Formats: sequence, C-alpha cells, structure tokens
Amino acid sequence: MKMKTTSMSMSTAKAKTFRSNMITYAMVILAYIIVEIFLNAGQVSSLIKGLLVPLTIYSIMAVSLNLVVGISGELSLGHAGFMCVGAFASATWTMLMKSSAMPPLLRFIIAIVIGAAAAAVFGFLIGIPVLRLKGDYLAIVTLAFGEIIKNIINALYFGIDDHGAHFSLKDSLSLGMDGGTVIIKGAQGITGTPKQATFTIGVILLLIALFVVLNLINSRTGRAIMAIRDNRIAAESIGLNVTRYKLMAFTISAAIAGAAGVLYAHNLSSLQALPKNFGYNQSIMILVFVVMGGIGNIRGSVIAAVILTLLPEVLRGLNDYRMLMYAIVLILMMLFTSAPSLIALRQQIMARFSKKNDEGKETT
Repeated sequence: MKMKTTSMSMSTAKAKTFRSNMITYAMVILAYIIVEIFLNAGQVSSLIKGLLVPLTIYSIMAVSLNLVVGISGELSLGHAGFMCVGAFASATWTMLMKSSAMPPLLRFIIAIVIGAAAAAVFGFLIGIPVLRLKGDYLAIVTLAFGEIIKNIINALYFGIDDHGAHFSLKDSLSLGMDGGTVIIKGAQGITGTPKQATFTIGVILLLIALFVVLNLINSRTGRAIMAIRDNRIAAESIGLNVTRYKLMAFTISAAIAGAAGVLYAHNLSSLQALPKNFGYNQSIMILVFVVMGGIGNIRGSVIAAVILTLLPEVLRGLNDYRMLMYAIVLILMMLFTSAPSLIALRQQIMARFSKKNDEGKETT
C-alpha cells in the first residue's frame, strides 16, 4: 500500500512539473505570436522593434545566471564576461567566413555553436579553481574574471593573412601582417559584423535555453545540484561529487551566456568590449533580473528581464519621474518575490487554482 501511495505521489509530482514547464514554454510562444501579429500589422514603434532582440538576450542571460545563483546556490558576478567571450568568438568566426560561399544561416548557426562552446571552455577552466571558493570570495573572483576578459579583448589585435593568424597586445602594426585583414582592432573591437540576429532566432534560443535548464533541474543531476546547494556536508556524506556537479552547472550556464553573446554580437554592426556592454554593471543588471524574478524561479527570471528591460524605454516620455517609477517597480517586485507574507499569499492563490482544477477533473 505504501509503495502504491509513493508511486502515485511521484507520478503526480512529475505531472505537475511537466505542466509547469509547458506553461513556461507556452508563455514564451504566445508572447512571440502576439508580437509578430502586432509587427505584421505595423502597430509596433521603431523603439520597441529595436528592443525585441535585446529582450531575448537578457532573458537568456537571466535563465543562465539563475542556474548558478538559484539552482547551484553560488553567487557569480562574471556572467557578462562569458557573454563577451561568446560575442567575440562568434563575431571573429563570422568575419573570417564573411566572404566565403557558406550560406548565411548555416554560418550563423555555426557561430552560435562556436560562441557557446568558447564560453563553456572558459567556464570550465575558470570553474575548476573558482568553485572551491564560497560566498563573497566566489563573487569577487568571478567579478575579476569578467573585468579581465573585457580588458584583454580591449588590448587584443588579431588579424589573418596568407601566412596564417597574427596576435598582438600592442597595436595593429605589431601584427607584422603581409596584407590580409585585421579582425579585432583593440579598443575599436570588430566592425562590419552582419546583423543576422532576429527576434525569431532569439525566441528559439530562449526556448532551447529554457528546455536545457528546466530539464536539468528536474533530472537526477539537477536534484543532486540542489542537494549540494541545500546541505553540502550531507551531500558529500552520501557520496555526491560536489566539485563535479557544481562545475557542470557552471559550465552549462556559461555556454548559455555565450549563446546570448552571439545574439548580441550579431545585433550590432560594431562590437566593442565597453564597460556598459560587458562590464560590472551588466553583470549586476542580470543579477537584478534573477533576484526580481525570484531566485530559483526560471519563469520569473524571464518575466523580470522583459519587464525591467522594457520599463525604462516605455517610461522615457516621463523624463522627470522615469527613474523614480522604475525604482518603485523594482521595490514592489522585490516585495512580491521575497516578502514571506506575499509569498504565502501567492502560494494560497496557486493552491486554490490547482484545487479547482483537480475538482473539475474529478467531476468529469
């Protein structure tokens, strides 16, 4: 009897998880359909059109960081660095293949793979020593990594000619090239990247990121990662390899951030490693999306990223009160996602809805 009850509860939990995941995917798809309808009807302003790809970029970044902060329980402030790696690796590939006969779509798909793989490699290499640290120390080291990556790219010159690839940290003349093309020009970055990132591709990448993260969370590996987050000593005592699971989450998160960087690079004709693009403030902004949406709440991260990216632009007409209203919305979202009384109220409302649905199913 006990085994029967346990199997029933497990199947109920799986059905609930599946339903929750389907709701998340459906929300993204429905939002995409609505936006496309308005775009085809010509009802979207040029300002909002310009924000569509950034909305998907920041949503992907929020999902990526929530895997580390919410699921793995580690505070990372260097995610803008992984985004930077993905952006420059993919843009370099695109510029190298720009004059080839390769179809643009295939070239862009390979660029996404290269950007994600490059960021994953950096995430793995950084994660090996860094994930042995905890709390503030981990945050400081990941923050330093993001700044180091940005500064290295600002000093890097890379070109290619008939003799092969050339690197320099001094200037373009030090490359010693015989003709050829300089691709990365130090602080000037990469210019002439084809603008291939679209809202549709961004939504597809967001759905892939959600699929990967949500399935990881609900898998045996995800449960092990969350067990380590909740009680590291207890997890080690039952034989879980703490470093391996944390490194896996960190590497996957870095790869997703790298894919977001590919979108970012191919949404601009000129890519530069500026502080406002890949600096400390960018990492903090992504962390704000995660906190506002609820730490560990993947769906909430996407909603918070969309609202907080749109809000400053929507309120731009209210010049005198724009930032005040933005601050008020931030405080309200923080209270809604973090205040114990509001969390309890939200859970009661959700419980009532689920109870009504169960009663309806029993009636039918």
